Amino acid sequence: MIINLLLYGGNMYCIAFYDVSEKRVVKILNIFRQYLHWIQNSVFEGRISEYYLNELMDKIQKNINPDEDSVIFYTMQSDKYINKVYLGIQKQDKTSNII
Repeated sequence: MIINLLLYGGNMYCIAFYDVSEKRVVKILNIFRQYLHWIQNSVFEGRISEYYLNELMDKIQKNINPDEDSVIFYTMQSDKYINKVYLGIQKQDKTSNII
């Protein structure tokens, strides 16, 4: 199910989390890497257009088992009000737009 995000218009900031079966992890990881920045195991974030977010969600939906897997997308108009605090190892800090 693709969500229409016309409310945001243009680019938005997205944080995505996934918890999928071990046999699908690599496939889902590779799909996400095409659109967002890897931050931590099963976590991605970055700026993305409505078009590419819908494309990403469509690809993810086609590659998960909805009875076993879970993927969550948080979208917001901007990352301006996000305060990110790292505790422990900072695996990545490349959150600029890929696409």
